[in-house]
Amino acid sequence: MLADREVKAATCIEVIGSLPSRRAQAGATAGPWKGWLMKIELLLGDEAVGLAAIDAGIGGAFSYPGTPATEIFEFISARTRSAGRVSAAWSANEKVAYEEALGMSYAGKRAIVSMKHVGLNVAADPFMNSALTGVNGGLVLVVADDPGMHSSQNEQDSRYYGEFAQIPMLEPCNQQESYDMTRAAFELSESLGLPIMLRLVTRLAHSRGNVQTRPPIDPDRVDRTGQPLPDPNDWTLVPSNARRRFRHLLSTLETQRTHAEQSAFNNLALRGNRGIIASGIAYNYVREVCGPHSDESLLKIGCYPLPAGLIRDLVNHCDEILIVEEGYPFIETRLNGLLGVPGKAIRGKINGPLSLDGELTPDTVATALGRPQPSVPALDDLANRPPQLCQGCPHADTFKAILDATAGAAKPILFSDIGCYTLGALPPYRAVHSCVDMGASISMAHGAAQAGAHPVLCTIGDSTFTHSGMTPLIGAARSDADMTVFVLDNATVAMTGSQETMACGDELLELIKGLGVKEEHLHVMEPLPRRHQENVQLVARAINHRGLSVVVAQRACIHARRRSAASTRKETAKPAEATAGA
Repeated sequence: MLADREVKAATCIEVIGSLPSRRAQAGATAGPWKGWLMKIELLLGDEAVGLAAIDAGIGGAFSYPGTPATEIFEFISARTRSAGRVSAAWSANEKVAYEEALGMSYAGKRAIVSMKHVGLNVAADPFMNSALTGVNGGLVLVVADDPGMHSSQNEQDSRYYGEFAQIPMLEPCNQQESYDMTRAAFELSESLGLPIMLRLVTRLAHSRGNVQTRPPIDPDRVDRTGQPLPDPNDWTLVPSNARRRFRHLLSTLETQRTHAEQSAFNNLALRGNRGIIASGIAYNYVREVCGPHSDESLLKIGCYPLPAGLIRDLVNHCDEILIVEEGYPFIETRLNGLLGVPGKAIRGKINGPLSLDGELTPDTVATALGRPQPSVPALDDLANRPPQLCQGCPHADTFKAILDATAGAAKPILFSDIGCYTLGALPPYRAVHSCVDMGASISMAHGAAQAGAHPVLCTIGDSTFTHSGMTPLIGAARSDADMTVFVLDNATVAMTGSQETMACGDELLELIKGLGVKEEHLHVMEPLPRRHQENVQLVARAINHRGLSVVVAQRACIHARRRSAASTRKETAKPAEATAGA
């Protein structure tokens, strides 16, 4: 039995162990980085991932906006726009984004695709199958989970998806590891011929830290587009090929396990007889609580599959184990198994002391470890300030028209969707009766109409409509369902920071007609207070039509409009400034 030791083995595909000493603004004097001017940047976790992807020589970045992952794509787009070597355009949804990234990988360039955790539900089909097809250029999937549901419908843990697909996963504990792991992920992807998942959580994605960068890779050096393509049968998952490719995926599992055991991102320090297993950002909380001279044995996990050998060493050395992980009890359930470990007390989230829901904090970890907590002021007396629609938001006027038009109905059902308009569920509107997933409003309204309910209305934003609303509208149009669809066209993806929407204005109207909606039952209204009465009458007519009607409420988001106006004024002022300077 080894005591008071640290196990940390670097592999051939992880160059973290070869990093030179951290010296800001000092040139490396030897080795492959000779002449490289070391740089340290203060970055969000999302931005660290984006910078690492650029430095890894990617050919493209693909995403659909979704907090807390949005800034990954935005950083890449902003940093590479002038150079023009990286393709970066928002995708219609996460499934499309993953497929576009997979196509770039097949062609031979490195690609990164990023999304929030529930976005992976949308992309699950190509993601799962890409584990069988494999990749050509390195492909890295970055998923940002949202424990505590700051901006999401659930707390699902994406590590289960990685295990389900049987591919390697990396989980950084800080911004530096976010950078280092992303760089390593591209190398690992090409070494194994598999997509690699990188899992972030909200606190890491949206907090800042110093990141020491490494020399960027020349994209031409990792560009495989000039090389012969792999066997196209590997990418064609008809049953005979799929069975062969699944056997190939299974054959990589031993290599994956060996890599995890040797990874520099997993390390073990054996000291006292109480052991802690901590993964991702939870490792930071443990270190903060325990300090540098703790007598607990500590296993840090940042690379999956789980390193069984390191875990076995810890369990053999310790009498009790506390598992600290952000999200579901993923590690804990695997360590406990069905019958547990005989003679060992293994604790975490299932039997306490940590909660099964919500985020971890240094305080909750301190309590679990029996450490004193810092004194903090009580927050109970602070006024509750729920989110609300912005003053002057066009959605507010749309909801007012809907409520007045349905005021006489015995039991109107008002389905809605994912977007800032979901705030219509709160007072004073109470105009949203459902929010389940992207595009669900139209599908659920169609189901309710088939059940004979009336009136049935649904609201969906322009971006959500092109994400997942078009397909259910085709079915509703085909059956001429007795329902009214409101497409709230504010000309932007407002909730995640005013990204560009796929269709708005006239092109959105043409798209809706192309999906089979009859032109005489496609209406446009301008949601403004001065038009309230005519809008109420329009909505009433649409509801009274016993078939499908679609109302497009068109008015730009007030904040996006202000930003656009400010940008226009700035651009207009440039020639005058230049003349004055001359």
